Amino acid sequence: MLEVHPNLFVGNEIDEQCLQGDPNWFFIHACKEPYHRQALGYTGRAASKGHPEYLIARRNHRLILNLVDVADVNYVSSDIIDAALKAIHANIGNIKVLLHCNQGQSRSPSIALLYLARYTDLFVGLDVDKGVAEFRKIYPSYAPARGMADYIRLNWAQYQFSG
Repeated sequence: MLEVHPNLFVGNEIDEQCLQGDPNWFFIHACKEPYHRQALGYTGRAASKGHPEYLIARRNHRLILNLVDVADVNYVSSDIIDAALKAIHANIGNIKVLLHCNQGQSRSPSIALLYLARYTDLFVGLDVDKGVAEFRKIYPSYAPARGMADYIRLNWAQYQFSG
């Protein structure tokens, strides 16, 4: 687990398990397995697309995302990413936020990168490649799957800090 910005920590499933239930933390589970599955209680391949929490489930001190580390950017939902950014922003001033995925290398750091791009001036004026390079100085183990990398590349401009 690494603090990438005051009160914003990026980590993996083990980090979450160590802190689980701690009321001093807000958790963003950026992974379908096992968190989204457990929250909705489905046993098949996926939750019903008609379920009101198909993409995003909210529970006490937790945001649970139906986010899979895919190769195809078309399966990365901007609704999911934007909900995560809003949840970080809403909580970071009052409580520590753990943003995690299973391994802490792709989904959670990608969301952290976009949070820093949107809400801080760390990457102002940088193109996506330079922004990612600067983020790797903060979070060296960043290794996004193709879908997350493509999402960052295709949407970099819309997440830029505007003051």
